[in-house]
Amino acid sequence: MHRFNEADAGAAEEALLACCGSHRWALRLTAHRPYPDIESLLAAASEASYDLRPADLAEALADESWMPQPLLGMRAPGSQAAHTALRAAHAAYEARFGHVFVVCLEGVVPEEMLDTVLGSIRTRLANDPDEERLIASDELRRIALTRLEHLVATHSEAGAR
Repeated sequence: MHRFNEADAGAAEEALLACCGSHRWALRLTAHRPYPDIESLLAAASEASYDLRPADLAEALADESWMPQPLLGMRAPGSQAAHTALRAAHAAYEARFGHVFVVCLEGVVPEEMLDTVLGSIRTRLANDPDEERLIASDELRRIALTRLEHLVATHSEAGAR
């Protein structure tokens, strides 16, 4: 926490943008430093996530599409047919909602990842756009909190060496 709290504003904002691609979210968390502990930082990050405006959410979702990773679930073990179905589901989701599919997979074992992602996409394709925006926003919040927790833990370990 000390390294995050003491980092210059630009470095802190850049680190936060790796957790959630909304500049408003990152600026808000940067401006409210120092945080006494990780729990306070995560609570502030969660609150800032709930306050994202539609444009902020769109910015964060667009940033997810630039992440250097394959489609969500594509690295998971599974048959060729399942991977083909997953690619088609991702394409259908993006065509329907205009942004990448996001879901927090914290705690999902690799063997269940492909089925979890495919089932989630198929279920969420039935949502209306407003409902899906709320779900995507909450999933993005959960992903950002996981990334933020990892970021602070990684920096704390690096600083302790």
